[in-house]
Amino acid sequence: METHEEAELCFPELLNASCLKPMVSQTEVLVYHILLFTFSPLTVALNLMVILSVAHFRQLQTPTNLLLLSLAVSDFFVGLVLIPGEILRNMTCWFLGDSMCSLYTFLAWWSVSASVGDIVLISVDRYVAICDPLHYTNKVTMKRVKVCICLCWFCSGCYCFGILNDNLTHPGKYHICQGECMISISHVADAVDVVATFILPISAIIALYMSVFVVAVSQARAMRSHITSITAQRSGKAVANKSELKAARSLSVLVVVFLMCFCPYYCVYLAADASFTAAVYFYANFLMCINSCLNPLIYSLFYPWLRKSVKQIFTMQILQPDSRNINIL
Repeated sequence: METHEEAELCFPELLNASCLKPMVSQTEVLVYHILLFTFSPLTVALNLMVILSVAHFRQLQTPTNLLLLSLAVSDFFVGLVLIPGEILRNMTCWFLGDSMCSLYTFLAWWSVSASVGDIVLISVDRYVAICDPLHYTNKVTMKRVKVCICLCWFCSGCYCFGILNDNLTHPGKYHICQGECMISISHVADAVDVVATFILPISAIIALYMSVFVVAVSQARAMRSHITSITAQRSGKAVANKSELKAARSLSVLVVVFLMCFCPYYCVYLAADASFTAAVYFYANFLMCINSCLNPLIYSLFYPWLRKSVKQIFTMQILQPDSRNINIL
């Protein structure tokens, strides 16, 4: 029978109070290291480019781009905090203490929750732009978008604090041994979390984009049949222009990728099958994290302004006087 010494303790000096080091194969260790040193800095760097671009160039500071900026900030923290922390928890012992575990958990949940909220706001923005283009500029103003973003982050923080309150106020309360970083929430809180961060947002996103899709298809048919102006006059509604439709398509890719990355995690989470290994949970969780790395790549594919702004950043042109006002579109 394997002893604690043979299994290697996280803190040998603590003997029975210490956790055992995770039993992972050399292949898993190699994969974890590759994921850590590839996706974490890549996620941070790519989202930092988006943040600098929108924050620096005045021409890019539109309501839609502010929402992308907020999403990039949440994705930035996913790459900076969540990905390294998840790999650290699964690859080795937690050596940072109970307080840092609670802080890490709160920041990780907050960044993911804010990211989900940003995706919902982006869906609402595209819904108004395509389905009610006549009143878009009046309804979606810079001030209102800033207020919505602040509310999104504030509500996400309050929500996460409420769910994790016991873990934050009593760090390490539910730890069985030294060297682990785990949280414990009630079944009620668990159910609320699934509804609040998965079922409701996914339902809202799908409903909004279904409406956008129907309207976009009808408008495309109208434009092809050269009756756009007649339709607009008869209905009294404006028709979304080509750039808005293109933006809707590109942001719909963003939403589809979001669903593809988040759904496996929640499916595994809800199934809670005993036959699932720790690796299954890890890779499902990591797939959710990868979404934060894919978002800026989607921007670069569909938005030429991001490629131009990144070039300006790397060539240090942003340090030139009046660089904020250059034509970047």
